[in-house]
Amino acid sequence: MTTEQAPSLDTVEAVVRAQLAKALGGRRGMVEAAVPTIMFTVLWLTTSRLTLSLTISVATAVVLLVVRLVQRSTVQFALNALFGIGIGWLFVRMAASRGGSESEQALAYFLPGILYNTGYTVVLALTCLVGWPLVGFMVGSVTGDATAWHDDPQVVRLCTTLTWLLVLPCLLRVVVQAPLWLAGQGGAMDVDTVVAALGILKIALGWPLQLAALAGMAWVLGRNRTPVRPAA
Repeated sequence: MTTEQAPSLDTVEAVVRAQLAKALGGRRGMVEAAVPTIMFTVLWLTTSRLTLSLTISVATAVVLLVVRLVQRSTVQFALNALFGIGIGWLFVRMAASRGGSESEQALAYFLPGILYNTGYTVVLALTCLVGWPLVGFMVGSVTGDATAWHDDPQVVRLCTTLTWLLVLPCLLRVVVQAPLWLAGQGGAMDVDTVVAALGILKIALGWPLQLAALAGMAWVLGRNRTPVRPAA
């Protein structure tokens, strides 16, 4: 690799790009996170068989995990998918223990995702509102000083913009999915209709929406003009 091709981390934009690539695991990591959930949703919509849908989605995640183990590469993203399905299955079992129908159990499967996105939205939004955007700590993890970036207003503004872009997909999922879930849970809408709608929305508002947010971040990061450390 020539000197011109070597990645540079002398700008905040370059640091954040490198950290995001690491956090998301690249294309493969995103696929491993998305495919098991897509399998569950598609199978439920086409068969309405909850146990089959959960079993196949778990089996898919396990296969992805085994492939990683065989290749001796990081298993983080396959484990994340398996953990997410496991939490969903736990909520399904809780609904079953209360005597819920299979449709009501399927509705419970979507609750952890809604709660996760709600928590993520609140936490990230708060970091922006208090002036300590979460993306800034990505910069701090590379520079070796977790808080020095906060002394530069230009870096704080950039990191705030990037953090808001991470918030938007989660906020949109909550705004769209939570009212539907509550309508199904409260009996205002047919449960089967709500489960089908949530299944479709889980795919449509999943990685396509996340990729749109990342595209917005890429546009911001493409300018490469914010130094990691302000000039003396």
